[in-house]
Amino acid sequence: MRDDEGHIEVTAIGTLDAIDAALWDACACPEAADGGAPADPFSTYRFLRALEDSGSVGPGSGWQPRHLVARAGDQVIAVAPMYAKNHSQGEYIFDHNWANAFERAGGRYYPKLQMAVPFTPATGRRFLTLPDWESTGRAALMEAAVKVADDNNLSSLHITFCTAAEAEAGAAMGLLDRHSQQFHWTNDGYGSFDDFLATLSSRKRKNIRKERATAQRFGGDIVALTGDAIRPHHWDAFWRFYQDTGARKWGQPYLTRRFFDIAQDRLRDDMLLVLAMDGDRPVAGALNFIGRDVLYGRYWGCDEDHPCLHFELCYYQAIDAAIARGLNRVEAGAQGAHKLARGYLPVTTHSLHWIQNDSFRVAIADYLKAERAAVDEEIEILTTYGPFRKPQIEEQE
Repeated sequence: MRDDEGHIEVTAIGTLDAIDAALWDACACPEAADGGAPADPFSTYRFLRALEDSGSVGPGSGWQPRHLVARAGDQVIAVAPMYAKNHSQGEYIFDHNWANAFERAGGRYYPKLQMAVPFTPATGRRFLTLPDWESTGRAALMEAAVKVADDNNLSSLHITFCTAAEAEAGAAMGLLDRHSQQFHWTNDGYGSFDDFLATLSSRKRKNIRKERATAQRFGGDIVALTGDAIRPHHWDAFWRFYQDTGARKWGQPYLTRRFFDIAQDRLRDDMLLVLAMDGDRPVAGALNFIGRDVLYGRYWGCDEDHPCLHFELCYYQAIDAAIARGLNRVEAGAQGAHKLARGYLPVTTHSLHWIQNDSFRVAIADYLKAERAAVDEEIEILTTYGPFRKPQIEEQE
């Protein structure tokens, strides 16, 4: 590949062992060079390496690392987390119907390539570049990913939860842009949770206060822990919660128990663990990851069912934390229209797709055109049903 910057060489590596952490993070989170939090904690070397070292990805998981590394001479200028996959689990952008249709027609859908952070429906850069190398590095990685898929006769390449800018660039290069939907809470400069409540309609405001009061009566205390305050016994409890939720939602948990031990060692400052405690015993919990401007809600589970405790730990405590930390947004994970009434509004998320077979590509392109229109319309309609006060309408408590 050649451009104005000279020759760019892109190679694939089967493990992060093959690249130095500093070289990866210089591309993945250059903003963290000042010692602050990365914009996207999930694309950092420490997070992706924790997945590998814990066995959450790699042999037997269906997620085999094939990370891309782009070099200009001896300088690493861009990297991308990429995996060869033999299933469609843990992606949150669903293509099971595509796989079924392709295989019913006599094709072989798996293996495929997935450029993503495993098990993580959070938008972030997928083409990770050094500053000032964005256009060059992104183009080199994108071309290389397609070439790897094509040269190996793979059915498809999927770049999930990429940024809007990456989606636009990928579409310009011929990839198919897919729209999906999530619910995010936005911090409009609130000084407190009550400031946020004041922007809601009277009915929604009363309902949230009622839910918070109900949750607080579960019989214990709610604590929010990060860094060294998170202790190994907290992970013992949270592993139980995670297993229960994972078994009910996905059939089996994606992360191994060892991941949480490694997270305690390497990622504890990136995490906010909210626990409902009955004395010294956690009975429910929600795990969040802390970005530079965003709090990412990831996992929830419980040993005991208590009214409204899920809403409190996952949504309201996250809003409290975002306000206290001055964060701009809470991303509450995939799906969940029930989040709308709690101040989380629908937003568009993006993914890019390359399909090798010409006829199948045309069919998918037609499907995505209709799907984009439907998603965009649904977001517009749902937004009108948001809990916020309508302008120029006087309300009374």
